[in-house]
Amino acid sequence: MKSQFWTAPNQITLIRLIFVPFVVINILGRNYKLALVLFVLAGLSDALDGLLARWLNQQTILGQYLDPIADKMLLSSAFLVLSFTKLVPWRYTVLVFSRDLFLMLIAAVLYITTSVRDFKPSIFGKMNTAAQIGAIFFVLARQINPAPWIIGARKGFLVATMILTCVSAVHYIVITGHKLHASGGTGPAAPHSR
Repeated sequence: MKSQFWTAPNQITLIRLIFVPFVVINILGRNYKLALVLFVLAGLSDALDGLLARWLNQQTILGQYLDPIADKMLLSSAFLVLSFTKLVPWRYTVLVFSRDLFLMLIAAVLYITTSVRDFKPSIFGKMNTAAQIGAIFFVLARQINPAPWIIGARKGFLVATMILTCVSAVHYIVITGHKLHASGGTGPAAPHSR
């Protein structure tokens, strides 16, 4: 586990966690330009750690857990503070948090009660993550430049987030049911939808 901790992709993932409080601080301080820059850098680090993991053949079990945790910390914190500052309606944040809590509870139960773990993100989970990233990006961009196309993109990504949050949750349940049925109730945890 120590050797996994020091791999380049996992170190980049841990650095992404450091961005979280600074993104929150700058949103609360209404320094939206810096908040947006930090958020983009965090997003780039997410892409970089995945590329490095494949390129250096350093895909690890630790990274499989750390990457979605870092994503959730960044996105959930951003949604929460953006709702507190009234930049994102609470219904989106409540839905995002409810889905994540629900999936974490299911994953925890399956982790305890099944012998095999499979936490690869589903396609709908990846799409949901992309929609959330786009929503936060354009919410912040809207505070810097209220151009009509930015306002439209903000609304579009928020609606996409709402739809994909529901779709990915249902997909998670269906896949989990199929896997448990196929294994007689002792199969792996379903893919972790990011």
